[in-house]
Amino acid sequence: MPRKRLDLTGHLCPYPFVKSILALEEMAAGDELEVMVDHEPAVRNTPRSLEIYGHAVIEIQEMGQTWLLTIRKGPAKG
Repeated sequence: MPRKRLDLTGHLCPYPFVKSILALEEMAAGDELEVMVDHEPAVRNTPRSLEIYGHAVIEIQEMGQTWLLTIRKGPAKG
């Protein structure tokens, strides 16, 4: 399954969510998106918001002062 990565370090909420959802729109269901963030509220808010949109949070990995969020795109809603 294809995987894409976004480096959103330096971006404050809600931009990590907005940029993630825009990237996911261009991906196929089942593809994975890795999102690097360094804003602690984005670690809570971005995954929660993406799950509301039907995507799956696969992993949240802490890497010192940054976090790597791995998201699997859910099926298209129609």
